[in-house]
Amino acid sequence: MISVCMATYNGEKYLKEQLNSILKQIKSSDELIISDDGSTDSTCTIIREYQKEYKNINLIDGPKMGVQKNFENALRKSKGDIIFLSDQDDIWMNNKVDVVLDAFQNPNIVLILHDAQIVNQNGQVIEDSFFEHRGSQSGFFKNLWKNSYLGCCMAFRRSVLECSLPFPPKIEMHDWWIGLIGEMMGEVRLIDKPLLKYRRHGENVSSFQHHPFKKMIMNRLYFIQQLVKVRKKCLQ
Repeated sequence: MISVCMATYNGEKYLKEQLNSILKQIKSSDELIISDDGSTDSTCTIIREYQKEYKNINLIDGPKMGVQKNFENALRKSKGDIIFLSDQDDIWMNNKVDVVLDAFQNPNIVLILHDAQIVNQNGQVIEDSFFEHRGSQSGFFKNLWKNSYLGCCMAFRRSVLECSLPFPPKIEMHDWWIGLIGEMMGEVRLIDKPLLKYRRHGENVSSFQHHPFKKMIMNRLYFIQQLVKVRKKCLQ
């Protein structure tokens, strides 16, 4: 069983396209958990319409504490052995689930990160490869300094999730945190093939902008402090 965990907030504009791209790839025995953080548009109405046909969609109320807590809320409700993260505005390519699950046939792999095309609000390709744009690589220290982990391109085993929760209150982003946990726990595989259209439209929560140098250093020191705690709890 796989769990797809999505966080939504006022996502009506692109949500149907994303839901269609996911639901045609997962089985009725899998689950799509959507935590909505108090949308004031038609997001929840759209989801409830889909629930009439797809009984494996679970819509839950978000905590209204921002995107990280909203994702954490969805993840806590998940039951699958393999967990996929999903934004509300991207598009899964047709073979995403099959390619990722095939990679997990290797029992040593605990986390997958795949490439993506970067597209604009109309779905037109801006960059052919997020990996190339970002300089993505695996490796704990490399990713502690420069993060490659983009949640919408990630899937991981339940063991990684269990060690990742609860999210520390001051981490910069949850996907970076989960990626580093995966690096500590086992083998991480990067799939050098776009399996998603990553939409950039001016309203994204995540940003490509760097923080000031001092804040970057403080963020990483905080990560190290919290990762030491996780190592003591999960890896001994």
